This record gives sequence, C-alpha cells and structure tokens, in this order.
Amino acid sequence: MARFLVVLTVVAVAFTIYTLVDVLLTDRSRVRGLQKPVWAILVVLLPVIGGILWLVIGKARRTSGGTRVIAPDDDPDFLGSINREDVARRAEQGERLRRLEQELADLDDDTRDDSAR
Repeated sequence: MARFLVVLTVVAVAFTIYTLVDVLLTDRSRVRGLQKPVWAILVVLLPVIGGILWLVIGKARRTSGGTRVIAPDDDPDFLGSINREDVARRAEQGERLRRLEQELADLDDDTRDDSAR
C-alpha cells in the first residue's frame, strides 16, 4: 500500500509540473476562462483537479475559428496545383525533346550529305 501511495504521489507531482509548465508556456490567445496567472495558481493549489480543469476548460484547441491546418500532401488544392504544374512541365519537356531530336536528325542528314560528296 505504501508503494502505491508513493507511485501515486510521484504521478500527481509529475502531472502538476506538466500542467504548470503547459499553463506558463501556452500562448495567451489560447487561454480560456481565467487569466494565465490565475490558472497557474489554481494548478498549484489544486494539484490534480487544477491540472484537469486546465486541460479541459482553460486551454483552447490549437486551431480556432474553423480554420484547419493540413499538411500539403493532404491539401487537394496544393496537389492539384502540383499536378497542373507537372503536366505543363512534362509537355514543355516533351516539346523540347522533340525539337532536339529534330535538330539531331537534321544534323545527321547534313553529315550524310557531306560524306556522300
């Protein structure tokens, strides 16, 4: 039983330290309800309950206002723009390759004509 209480105390202290650091490092725009100093005092005075209240009530989610940040490879607009650019680039490269092959064929014909004379 004593070991359980020691482990429980260590977990409570670690949780309190984590939530206190989180309160202090959270941007002021993401704090809801009370001001940051009041949340810090609440977390210290009510170790586990204050930390739970902070995480549930006091801290706003990362994205607010309906704006959702997504990675570029999950963004259809970004992928579409890459695909359009890729298609245009490939068409441009294909056209350049055709011109170079034509120039090479013309040079090859010129060298054959010169060697026949």
